Amino acid sequence: MIKKIYKYLLNTLPRPLLIRLSYVFRSVAPIIYKGNEVECPVCERSFRKFLSYGSSVSHRENVLCPYDLTLERHRLIWFYLKEHTDFFSKPIELLHIAPEQCFHGLFKKQANLKYLTGDLVSPIADMHFDLHEIPLEDNRFDVTFCNHVMEHVDDPIQCMKELYRVLKPGGWGIMQVPQDLSREVTYEDPTITSPAEREKHFWQKDHLRLFGRDYPDWLRKAGFQVDEFVVEKEFTQEQIDYFRLAKTEILYIARKPLT
Repeated sequence: MIKKIYKYLLNTLPRPLLIRLSYVFRSVAPIIYKGNEVECPVCERSFRKFLSYGSSVSHRENVLCPYDLTLERHRLIWFYLKEHTDFFSKPIELLHIAPEQCFHGLFKKQANLKYLTGDLVSPIADMHFDLHEIPLEDNRFDVTFCNHVMEHVDDPIQCMKELYRVLKPGGWGIMQVPQDLSREVTYEDPTITSPAEREKHFWQKDHLRLFGRDYPDWLRKAGFQVDEFVVEKEFTQEQIDYFRLAKTEILYIARKPLT
């Protein structure tokens, strides 16, 4: 019964309320999901299994950490940051758009980070603004994070250009999106406006498009150079299963050239 109530609350409560009640979930999760079949590298806790997550179209089993609410993409980003960057040691000025709860508290505590968060409405963001026109100066940040946002905005290229503008030359960013790798070209249709139809076509009721394999070309159009960090090449099948990563996911590292 407790597990059913727990899953129901996670799936139905508004995100702002979930954020405020996160301390409750963190107290209960290690007890009701005790085990060592899966592990979250962010909170460094192991569980019998993770929770299910996603809409009726994109539903996945065993992917949501019950303690810190990481998903596959968060765990992948964490591994990349820990093992392939100096993110946790070098002085860095970071702009984090739509800050994820699983990262927000940890990044705020990092002594090496000068950390600024922004969003249109998020209650945990430092600033509120439209990503199409960031009210910050050019060439300011070493790193930007902006995950699962570009599928929501009217003009992704303009938003990417704004993130490019505020990055220092030589800076880099991570801007993951839901991506259908079976599609060569991103799918958009402005005549699809109802929540039900958007969920059917774009995987979620508030998505405006579904990116295909051409997503890195969108980043390049905004000026970025793009490196690819491919799960299947970087992790064994055992690691993918244990940390519950998405086997086909590609992490795109968008870099602003030095010149």
